[in-house]
Amino acid sequence: MFAGNAYSAYKNNSVNFASKEQLLLMILDGAVKFSKIARQGIEEKNIKKAHENIVKTQNIFYELMATLDVDKGGDWAPRLMSIYEFIVNRLMMANVKKDVAIMDEVIPLIEEIRDTWNEAYKLSKIR
Repeated sequence: MFAGNAYSAYKNNSVNFASKEQLLLMILDGAVKFSKIARQGIEEKNIKKAHENIVKTQNIFYELMATLDVDKGGDWAPRLMSIYEFIVNRLMMANVKKDVAIMDEVIPLIEEIRDTWNEAYKLSKIR
């Protein structure tokens, strides 16, 4: 019981005191996790598990799209928006078709986005 409460307190504090860059990485870690759970749900023919986790992943990307400032982001921002839109659309198709192959296409993209932001975060800490 105590270990569960301690972990919960640690988790809350890590979110409450995280920088916006760290929060972005946490969110993207969640997208990777939820997309993999969704893929597993499709494999297991667990429709509810697949659907709920695809929707969680989509919601993360909808939030990323809503907070991306395309006007101030320079040349890369519209490209990033296009990638986010592509991922959301492919997730929608994976959800409709319950297709593992589509998830196998999208998960590496999500991981690459997370890894790219993680690298950018590391580089920003050096400066």
